[in-house]
Amino acid sequence: MLPLFLMLTATALAAQGTQVAFGALQQDTDLPVEVTADNLSVDQATGTAIFTGNVVAAQGAMRLSTKKLLVVYREDTQGIERMEATGDVVLVSGPDAAESERADYNIDDGTIVMRGNVLLTQGPSALTADQMTVQLTDGTAQMVGSVKTILQTGDN
Repeated sequence: MLPLFLMLTATALAAQGTQVAFGALQQDTDLPVEVTADNLSVDQATGTAIFTGNVVAAQGAMRLSTKKLLVVYREDTQGIERMEATGDVVLVSGPDAAESERADYNIDDGTIVMRGNVLLTQGPSALTADQMTVQLTDGTAQMVGSVKTILQTGDN
């Protein structure tokens, strides 16, 4: 029994791709995004805005905090096309939280791609990877690249 457990654990620790649930519920990407920050710089020519200093972006039950957030508006200026967060990124949705160096949120696709030392915590469980792609419309995430986790046996 012990060798099988060790094989399963070793397989889980060395996995290159893992599908997990993310967030308490599906996220409506049509909801407005509220951003607070210490500073704002707007470039009308490029249709971008840069928020810096204590940045928090909220959409429904989802919260993203970061050092810097680039917001790119659609060419027709009718809403946001995408957002790029860099520096100490933390994404929280329901009971789940993820940290990374960078996160790119494509509003139309409803995806957030987190890159660089990704750490996902779900209750007592934690997973790490090089990249995590969150599908907000169905509340799932795919972790790839050096995926590592510790499986709890329930006796701890």
